Amino acid sequence: METAARGNSLQLRDLGMTTSGRVYRNLSLPELVERACARGEGVLASNGGLSVRTGKYTGRLPEAKFLVRDESTEDGVWWKGPNQAFSEQAFERLFTHVASHLASRDLYLFDGFVIADPKLRMPVRIISEKAWHTLFSYVQFREPTTAMPPADSPSLTVLVAPELALPPDLDTGCDAGIVLSIKRRLVLIAGTGYAGEIKKSVFSYLNYILPELGVLPMHCAANIGADGETAVFFGLSGTGKTSLSADPRRRLIGDDEHGWSDDGVFNFEGGCYAKLIGVSPETEPEIHSAIRFGSVLENVVLDKRRVPDYFDASITENIRGTYPMENVTNVELSGQGKPPRHIVFLTLDAFGVLPPIVKLTPDQAGYHFISGYSAKVAGTEEGIVEPQAVFSACCALPFLPRHPVVYARLLTEKAERAGSEFWLLNTGWSGGPYGVGKRMSFQFTRALLHAALDGELDAAGFEPEPAFGLQTPKSCPGVPREILMPKGTWPDPAAYDRQARKLAARFEENFHLFEKEVPQAVRAAGLRQS
Repeated sequence: METAARGNSLQLRDLGMTTSGRVYRNLSLPELVERACARGEGVLASNGGLSVRTGKYTGRLPEAKFLVRDESTEDGVWWKGPNQAFSEQAFERLFTHVASHLASRDLYLFDGFVIADPKLRMPVRIISEKAWHTLFSYVQFREPTTAMPPADSPSLTVLVAPELALPPDLDTGCDAGIVLSIKRRLVLIAGTGYAGEIKKSVFSYLNYILPELGVLPMHCAANIGADGETAVFFGLSGTGKTSLSADPRRRLIGDDEHGWSDDGVFNFEGGCYAKLIGVSPETEPEIHSAIRFGSVLENVVLDKRRVPDYFDASITENIRGTYPMENVTNVELSGQGKPPRHIVFLTLDAFGVLPPIVKLTPDQAGYHFISGYSAKVAGTEEGIVEPQAVFSACCALPFLPRHPVVYARLLTEKAERAGSEFWLLNTGWSGGPYGVGKRMSFQFTRALLHAALDGELDAAGFEPEPAFGLQTPKSCPGVPREILMPKGTWPDPAAYDRQARKLAARFEENFHLFEKEVPQAVRAAGLRQS
């Protein structure tokens, strides 16, 4: 039943806020859809999803993302990395500005949880002036239940004011801002309606606190095979985490954010947030069928019959949808699995020179995890219009408050205890770089992944490819042999060699940032031309 109160509420007073509008707390999913439609925030698509627009910004804004620097974060945060410092005084000015803006608005509160493991479960509160942001949070995070009622005191609160354009004197450098205060346990989001900022702010907070508990936070998908063994898939947005983990042969644990404790792997969230460009019943049936009532479609074009067109990128390449985990046909509803038997690093190689799959040694895995090589795909961040080669440590650099070596050491320790196997799976280009070659066939990628997880590649054996000496399978069922050695797919072998040298140089240049912090064996396992 709808819960609404006029004026102030205990949840707002705890933050030092008031409002003259109504406060709607923990509405049901249908009520949130009704409110969003009644307020003109979105319309129902033919598949039942709520179709919305995010406004001026259709992707994340890394240049407007900050972390408050104070006595609690001074020594724990990697300030030489991507973390932009925000003063306590500037944070209080921003909070006052956001609170003043929200003081005359109807507000929507969601009290939910993150982390599927009951031992570590953490309450979060999302407060927004938009009903659809609360619907997004309801779907994306873990909703309250009779056994797990709403918490009165959340571990983290996120204030969302998308209609508030920030003035220049509030220190964010643009008209939007995403600022996390670890000490205040508070996130301020203003000037942007892109819902991904909500989930990634919570993820950044977990990336700070969980390592202190001996838990590895991971930007990865995870699923479970028929044999009960878990696989995790690290990767940047667009590399295939969601698509490859939504596998009818395996139970999905989650598509994006997980933790690894001594007991095993667990999902942080209760929903999926998929990049929908090009999704069809033929290519990705699990995702296509999961978008129905309760889902939120961001910046998806609808035709006159309100049928979503997932091939129309006229608003943005970064069209997205969030949907409840239970909408997936084959899902592990506990959100938990054993320590991973297989660890897969997904990369989108824009140079077009890496093999489609490689088996890595533990030292090679440490090198590639810290390197985090891939490509940013169009639309994921503002200003990205075509794939750009990028090194994102731990496949999560924008969300890492601590030094990447902290996470790498945890991965190495846990993988050694679990006896995990490592793979590098390339979903990028073959036959040439971006603009010349073609993107790797999803059918071939899926076949290679299944063969790796099922032990077929181990049975076939491996051989070094000529450019870097990486161990590639000699054969794979359903995949042409020539695909396995990328040099042979290029019409000009000399051009391939030049691209391989460029990529090796990029790896070496990037790793200078970390070489003093890692063991010699990891440094020696780097990507170099053989």
